[in-house]
Amino acid sequence: MRDFAGAADLLLRNWAATARIAELPEGMRPLSRAEGYDAAAQVALRSGSDVAGWKIAATSEAGQKHINVEGPIIGRILKSRLLEPGAAVPLGDNIMRVAEAEFAFGFTKDLPARAEPYSQEEALDAVGSMHLSIEVPDSRYADFTKVGAAQLIADTACASWLVLGPAVDAPWRETDLSGHAVKGFKNGTFVTEGTGKAVLGDPRKALTWFVNEASAYCGGVKAGQFVTTGTCIVPMAIAAGDAVTVDYGAFGSISCRIV
Repeated sequence: MRDFAGAADLLLRNWAATARIAELPEGMRPLSRAEGYDAAAQVALRSGSDVAGWKIAATSEAGQKHINVEGPIIGRILKSRLLEPGAAVPLGDNIMRVAEAEFAFGFTKDLPARAEPYSQEEALDAVGSMHLSIEVPDSRYADFTKVGAAQLIADTACASWLVLGPAVDAPWRETDLSGHAVKGFKNGTFVTEGTGKAVLGDPRKALTWFVNEASAYCGGVKAGQFVTTGTCIVPMAIAAGDAVTVDYGAFGSISCRIV
């Protein structure tokens, strides 16, 4: 039996120290997607923090190539890593050094694990709110492009900090999110632009994919949690001292400071 509790402790020690390992030791290393999620559950359990929500990584082809995986993966967002708009985001020795713009959805209903896949209608029916967010990801591996999906899943899908805004007031359910423009600014200067199409074609599709992935491997989703659905823009390179703003048009904007 593989020592996923040991893997979790090792990853958490490196997380706390902003340090890196080449990969997990052989006896702790997950060898499949399912084992990766088993290890990730131990990371959350042994972190001392509640799980606030979830993230999807690699929802675009560019994102999949960036971390060298064949498809999306999910990870838990710990409450201790959740920040409010305008917050100072510690960069430290972060090796990814990027900011990402993501649509997030808040759940008001449980979606427990089940054999039958959830439909998009069921997934959206469990959602009570949409939120704007900025993710600043990181990895506990020295070269996250080489370790493979199972080890990246174990490492919470490159989660680090998430800046999460309040519920959006605008009528998002009636909006074509796939075509909705999102613009990234750094220090007041426009950097990049994208749309919701970048995340599996539509944030709603990414939401539904997530619900079924969590059902298959993670015991489902609980009311009160959220999921952030992947970056709509090419990730913006960041450094300490940068002010980051993402403009979501009619939905508003969200900002943070990198320190």
